[in-house]
Amino acid sequence: MILRCLLFSLLYFVGNHVLGQEQKPNILLIISDDQGYHDLGSFGNKDILTPHLDQLAAEGVRLTNFYVTGSACTPSRSGLLTGRYPQRNGTFELFRNNMVNYGHQYTAYEYSVSPERILGTDLREIFISEVLKDGGYTNGYVGKWDLGQLKRYLPLQQGYDKYYGFANTGIDYFTHERYGSPSMIDGNQLTIEDRGTYTTDLFEREALEFINENEGNPFFLTLSFNAPHSASNLDPEIKGTVQATEKFLQMYPESNTKRGIKQRQYKAAVTQMDQAIGNILQRIKELGQEENTLVIFLSDNGGMSLADNAPLRGGKAQFFEGGVRVPCLVKWPGKIEAGQTNDAFLSSLELFPMMVAAAGLELPKGVIYDGFDMLPVLQGKKGVDRSEMYWEFRGDQAARIGQWKWVQSAKGNGLFDLKQDIGEQKDLSLEKPEKLEELTRKFSEWKEAMKNAAPRGPFKDF
Repeated sequence: MILRCLLFSLLYFVGNHVLGQEQKPNILLIISDDQGYHDLGSFGNKDILTPHLDQLAAEGVRLTNFYVTGSACTPSRSGLLTGRYPQRNGTFELFRNNMVNYGHQYTAYEYSVSPERILGTDLREIFISEVLKDGGYTNGYVGKWDLGQLKRYLPLQQGYDKYYGFANTGIDYFTHERYGSPSMIDGNQLTIEDRGTYTTDLFEREALEFINENEGNPFFLTLSFNAPHSASNLDPEIKGTVQATEKFLQMYPESNTKRGIKQRQYKAAVTQMDQAIGNILQRIKELGQEENTLVIFLSDNGGMSLADNAPLRGGKAQFFEGGVRVPCLVKWPGKIEAGQTNDAFLSSLELFPMMVAAAGLELPKGVIYDGFDMLPVLQGKKGVDRSEMYWEFRGDQAARIGQWKWVQSAKGNGLFDLKQDIGEQKDLSLEKPEKLEELTRKFSEWKEAMKNAAPRGPFKDF
């Protein structure tokens, strides 16, 4: 009788194991902030040290033709975490105050009622965290949120079980203030307990704590660094720079030019972030979870002025390739062959469906998603489904249809053949008027569809 019970228990365990009931993968989504397309060793940069991300690339797939939904932080992140165009989900602008541009120091009250403080992503939107939580995951968010600061907009109200980070944009790496306003949040409460500690160190600490606490349980961790975004500080010596610690600054030669000094800080910040990522991946390995963890790394948008976006044109806040094509790495041992480079036309809109499918779940019914599960593409089982993508921000517009890209913006206009001209140097508008008409027409159709989408967000009148 005892033997039969033991045998039944063993068969029950093995059966569940085989059926996948105990094999939901952990998902680690890592986001860097304003990192250049070329600012990884695995993307060809010989001057920046990113050994752990390079190892991630070697153990997974490197996506070289990967786009985000916005050329600036907020709309890019809204598209990533909802799986929907920013124009569809309603978060297509930045939640920002502009008086800091003129050196204005906000009082606590001024900041509390300012647009940057009170705006947020529409609460009717369904975040990836909500879908995974309903599917049995424990979810953590560490780092930059940027989708609303009021309690109702924070991660704990969007399906996350843990939150430690800041909910606005670039902050001072040491004081954790945004232009003098304390910004670090633990759970739902502002905190100054860790003031003075470098943000990357804090986010590494919190990520490791979350992983250790959830050993044996399927977890979804969004790890969103502020590195290498510039620091938001009214001090002219800090404003517009990227802060770094001395240990990592020493890895790069000193410079006697102003730009050289700033680039040294930028590189040091990237390398310290890389080290933190390495430590976190090592901990997952030590826990025996490496084979059962899907790891995704990307930059939220193109690199800013200190970044290297070569061979792409432009950068952050632009719709040339340097603003919206970003480095992306994906690793899932046993599911994705290691050491690949994939040049398929893919985007961050594909990540939501891929993570849902990886977890063995289904997309919410009645919601229009703008991407698809890209895992079969990464596995070589099928061709890419994406043939077009569109962008709009502050009057700038862009569309990509196949290999063709159209840009109309304050920084320049043109029609480009990306297959022949990845640097968008040769405007073919006059030579290919029919192709120009096709892209502008399809953009107009997309814009009309976005206009007619269910009204969302703080910027639409409804």
